[in-house]
Amino acid sequence: MNTIVDTNYNFPNQKSVYKGKVREVYNINDELLVMIATDRLSAFDVVMPKGIPFKGQILNQIATKMMKETQDLVPNWLIATPDPNVAVGHLCEPFKVEMVIRGYLSGHAAREYKAGKRMLCGVAMPNGMKENDKFPEPIITPSTKADNGEHDEDISREEILSNGIVSEKDYLVLEDYTRKLFQRGTEIAAKEGLILVDTKYEFGKTKDGKIVLIDEIHTPDSSRYFYIDGYTERQQKGEAQKQLSKEFVRQWLISKGFQGKEGQQIPEMTEDYINSVSERYIELYEKITGTSFVKADISDVENRIEKIVLQYLQG
Repeated sequence: MNTIVDTNYNFPNQKSVYKGKVREVYNINDELLVMIATDRLSAFDVVMPKGIPFKGQILNQIATKMMKETQDLVPNWLIATPDPNVAVGHLCEPFKVEMVIRGYLSGHAAREYKAGKRMLCGVAMPNGMKENDKFPEPIITPSTKADNGEHDEDISREEILSNGIVSEKDYLVLEDYTRKLFQRGTEIAAKEGLILVDTKYEFGKTKDGKIVLIDEIHTPDSSRYFYIDGYTERQQKGEAQKQLSKEFVRQWLISKGFQGKEGQQIPEMTEDYINSVSERYIELYEKITGTSFVKADISDVENRIEKIVLQYLQG
């Protein structure tokens, strides 16, 4: 299917490679990171057995566009994107938390709320809310940054500070940057007729101690979007919201009896289903960015990436 699901490159001055659920990060001389967005699909913290054509390109290009549109507010790690699937940036030491921010009672928050919980990550959620209602103010609900194969866990600000995961001084910066990015993301989404419902940001520290945004931003993997048009009417009628995110993958898995729990089998993903997911991701790209998606040449995607990265690293 010409997808890129695993890479084994050996670039000049390569020190190490880290393989996350979706991205593979090559350390070049302890100075640069070459991040390759693969076509792997992850849901419920489990990587699916087959790749999705163009998914890596879509995530990389949305993240690049959004980093450029927020760099006046929050510094980021990005230097260049020499290939549709590749981002090159400054080496950073990642913080061991993901900053999740929610403007609406959706997804994980809604499931917890339905189970009777009114506190999420030490933050109170008002009584009397319906699923997909807007919070009075966006709430920050961090999660631990799990190693590959493990589940991210909810964690409170108090636990992060008391366990020394992040210093209070740095955590205040992370909160400030998270709120600023979410506000800008909300404005960008509104221009395309969308609501940015919730999202997550990851941050790292450069060698000179600067806190910067890393990884992805405002992609359908890290964020949930609703359509503005019809939102209020659907809420009033108690109907499900029309949304843009990879929630459609999660719902398909749930309908097949899979939620990433022990002993559960990943359902078979047919070629037709994989192609339908690819088409949905292209639709997400076009709706989120307001531009047409241009498919990269995937006739020999692994060699294409290797060749372009080598040219970039050799100047």
